[in-house]
Amino acid sequence: MRFDRRTSPLINLLLTAPTLSAAFYLPGVAPTSYDDGQSVPLYVNHLTPGIAQQDEQLHSVFSYDYYHPAFRFCVPENGPKDVRESLGSILFGDRIQTSPLGLSMRKDETCKATCQEATFDARSATFTNQKIGQGYNINWLVDGLPAAQQNLGNEPQAYSPGFALGELDEAERPVLHNHFDILVDYHPVNVGNKQKYRVIGVLVQPSSRSGSRVSEDGTATCDEGDPIYLDNDGETKVTWTYSVSWRESATPWATRWDKYLKVQYPKIHWFSLVNAAVFVIFLVGMVSVILVRALKKDIARYNRLDSFNLDDLDGTSAAVEDGIQEDSGWKLVHGDVFRCPKSPLLLSVLVGNGAQLFMMTGATVVFAMFGLLSPANRGFLATAILLIYTLFGFIGGYVSSRVYKSFGGEAWKRNIIMTPVLVPAFIFSVFFLLNLFVWAKGSSGAVPFGTMLALVLIWFVISVPLSVAGSWLGFKQQIIEGPTKTNQIPRQIPPMRGSLKTVPSLFLTGILPFGAIFVELYFIMTSLWTNKIYYMFGFLFLCYGLMVVTTAATTVLLVYFLLCAENYRWHWRAFAGAGMTGLYVFLNALLFWATRVSFGGLTGAVLYVGYSALIGFIVFILTGAIGFFASWLFVQRIYGSIKVD
Repeated sequence: MRFDRRTSPLINLLLTAPTLSAAFYLPGVAPTSYDDGQSVPLYVNHLTPGIAQQDEQLHSVFSYDYYHPAFRFCVPENGPKDVRESLGSILFGDRIQTSPLGLSMRKDETCKATCQEATFDARSATFTNQKIGQGYNINWLVDGLPAAQQNLGNEPQAYSPGFALGELDEAERPVLHNHFDILVDYHPVNVGNKQKYRVIGVLVQPSSRSGSRVSEDGTATCDEGDPIYLDNDGETKVTWTYSVSWRESATPWATRWDKYLKVQYPKIHWFSLVNAAVFVIFLVGMVSVILVRALKKDIARYNRLDSFNLDDLDGTSAAVEDGIQEDSGWKLVHGDVFRCPKSPLLLSVLVGNGAQLFMMTGATVVFAMFGLLSPANRGFLATAILLIYTLFGFIGGYVSSRVYKSFGGEAWKRNIIMTPVLVPAFIFSVFFLLNLFVWAKGSSGAVPFGTMLALVLIWFVISVPLSVAGSWLGFKQQIIEGPTKTNQIPRQIPPMRGSLKTVPSLFLTGILPFGAIFVELYFIMTSLWTNKIYYMFGFLFLCYGLMVVTTAATTVLLVYFLLCAENYRWHWRAFAGAGMTGLYVFLNALLFWATRVSFGGLTGAVLYVGYSALIGFIVFILTGAIGFFASWLFVQRIYGSIKVD
């Protein structure tokens, strides 16, 4: 195996430390070497929505099968055959099939037709014209590489996967692309003392040519002529043609994905990260000042009281003692701060699932940053997320059981069952319901029933047993006791005022971590809804770290103020306050909808809001668990530092 910047994670990390966004990848598949003139298969994938030309907005969330009858694309002689796909690829809507387009290594084709004339009736013409207006893209695959259009924006050397089904003319009438100029870059290699060639890039330039024709002997002509306008009230004859040209390139096979994975607008990413980092430093500094100065002073004064003999104190000393007692309220609730919260079973289940999500997210981002989740394997990232989350079921069960046991819970059987079932069942139910809308729309993005069944089997065969094993081990461990004893009679909680009221405190706590991921979230949302490749995992890793630190700091600050106000019910407030980041993620999705999305139907709106709410719920559990554990550690430390009789 040859080691270079693309195959050595440690060396590459050291070399690219200033630009973590340019994370390398380990090739996910073995390179395919072709002989001169050997057939190179071209596969077709689903048609996906993009940003519309006329208003720069997204008008649909549905993808459609390439061989959807309305598009009238040519099919192979023996019919299209499905190409094997990964689980993650299927979940994200990929439907890869064979095509009638023929490519031969280094053999140029000036004009070829894929079939005889196709006829668009009024119904299919109306449907296709609508998709052209909505900016739908055609997706092809050649040797695992997506056929792309060259980006003419800020990154001219970047490739944008997919190419337009059509375009709008000056009068905003839809024009159908029926001719495709395919440019394939190849790189020569020596394999076994024999000259062979590898595909390292695919560009497609679509155009509309009414002069394309196929003669009776099968010869095709690709004259340009006028653009093709599909008649919404009658029939339109269309001939699908293409040309192929091959170009030698010095780019090696190992770096062929670089043009597809170029970071768009890197200055915006760095500006966002610098701002977030400065904000986090300021926030952590403020929290440190409060904890180090105020708490250290309070703890020293409280502990100094224990050395006094109260019988020997005169009135002045007693007055001083009373003043110290009233100086801060967090010491006064030492007998209630470790009291069992309301609904301890539900809280422990949510915290356990949040810990599982935290470990899964961290591991996935690290693996992706080190290039172990190559885009060469389509859907491998989604597959890895599912498998890592499934395998971390042990952590979810272990954490849930230990938290529940520390609360003094006795319904351990219910905890063991609910931990691997409650949250995943809710997510799966919502996903299944939304999938029914996709299926009713006739979209290729509908997840097949067999895949749904496979997900359920994977969950119950792997994750549930691991969660049960983790719960069993957790209940076998010793209880995590607080450093102070809990009083038998609960202390009365005074009414909260100002920002310490429930609603204001939750909103203030959640908005700060959201600010650390706001910009990166915009790029993720854009890539997700426009079916583009997101590979800026270096930036994502830094944003994730900033979010974790910010969530922990703000939640600790909230709990400290609550305890000073003599409110010892911090458990749910810490979890919900940190989890409010998920609500802001959902609100941000609604803002994205209002500014960048324009759906004409109810189904698209339901899907967008439903999937956005599901993402927000997952973020809620993730950040809630981070805030809970940070607060728990904080409370354990400060009350373990004081002397209480």
